[in-house]
Amino acid sequence: MRSFYCQCGGTLFFASVQCVACNRPTAMCPHCNAVRSMAVADDGVLVCDHCDRECRMCSNATQHAVCNCGVDASTEQTLCRYCRLNSVVPDLTVGDNLLKWQRLEMAKHRVLFDIERIGLPIVSEADSGLADDRPALQFEFKSSAIKPVSTGHADGVITIDIAEADSVHREQTRVEFGEPQRTLVGHFRHELGHYYWQLLVEPNSLDAFRSLFGDERKPSYADAQKRYYADGATPNWQGRCISAYATMHPWEDFAETFASYMDIVAVVETARHFDRTRVTADGTDFNQMLTAYRDIGIVANEFNRDMGLLDLVPEIHSEAIVEKLQFIDNLRQAAQKELV
Repeated sequence: MRSFYCQCGGTLFFASVQCVACNRPTAMCPHCNAVRSMAVADDGVLVCDHCDRECRMCSNATQHAVCNCGVDASTEQTLCRYCRLNSVVPDLTVGDNLLKWQRLEMAKHRVLFDIERIGLPIVSEADSGLADDRPALQFEFKSSAIKPVSTGHADGVITIDIAEADSVHREQTRVEFGEPQRTLVGHFRHELGHYYWQLLVEPNSLDAFRSLFGDERKPSYADAQKRYYADGATPNWQGRCISAYATMHPWEDFAETFASYMDIVAVVETARHFDRTRVTADGTDFNQMLTAYRDIGIVANEFNRDMGLLDLVPEIHSEAIVEKLQFIDNLRQAAQKELV
């Protein structure tokens, strides 16, 4: 993620709500699409110090402090474009649900910002009912306290068990499943992979998908899931799939590969912004981007090992995996052209 700057010259970050140098309020300006310092008008409306246009804070920011986005003051909207995608939020009368929601929103906002930046479409409920019947993206943040909740995707609806926002629970689950990483941004990237399979692959690219990832009809998802949880990953999967979980079914292979692609985009763009590489993640050269990610990963992994932390880049990119990543990059290129 890139950093931003206050009018005083102080550094702002993606989640900033105030400049630590001058204490000026900050927000994600809906006009600049960047975190900016804000002047407060007499009526409480914010005026962006950069573009001089007006906005109001998202009501999820003013009421619950789970967001830092502004909303165009000329509209009647009260929620920002990211918070409007929520269809279910946690019960805030229960325990630490507010803290969990804050963590979920921070991760969701970060991932969606990158999704928009690389030109992938986000279909909202306002777009539903169009002739192409594209699934509207929605988020449900639910608790397993009353009845079990499964994190997953179905027809545009991404459900997240809010227990994943508990770092202890998440680490216990990571160890139980033998995962190299388990993070909130990783969950969002993975489930969005399922969404973009339905949005971009199913209508136009099934044959190309099946040639790389396999036929999603054989075996059925239910049968594949039973086999995976009974027998584990298929042997010698490392050369064919980005993760053990990716071996379960072609849909999971695509979602895991999509999540890895978004990791690459985020890390390379951050390194470029902070002058650690000249390579961009703008989609102009996939091979350059992947090479830069590998180079960054070697250094970052050693930094993490120096501090006793998990590797930032645990994957090995075999030729088969690179072909799958290239497929996703091609989907991105096609989506960008449609948005132009």
